[in-house]
Amino acid sequence: MSREEVELIVVGEPRQNNGQPSENHPRVMQFVNSLKRRLPQIPVVLYDERFTSVLAHQAMIDGGLRKKARQDKALVDEISATIILQSYLESRKNDSTFCSS
Repeated sequence: MSREEVELIVVGEPRQNNGQPSENHPRVMQFVNSLKRRLPQIPVVLYDERFTSVLAHQAMIDGGLRKKARQDKALVDEISATIILQSYLESRKNDSTFCSS
């Protein structure tokens, strides 16, 4: 089995519609700080996750998933994570440097 080297970890940053940190923000920051302690050699980047659940649900509808499947929180979270990573990568296409937090 081949493995890819991890160069960067992107974590969704929960924010309210007005851009302020959401009630889950402290919990996510605990997770980020834990990652940084356990993997100090790998940069961790926070990326705005607003509206990713809405986009994930829409992708599920567009993909023809039934209502029961769309209620699977783990699946919604997985699709949301994919959207966060894709958005992050697209935002960095023309930027060859990565900024870590």
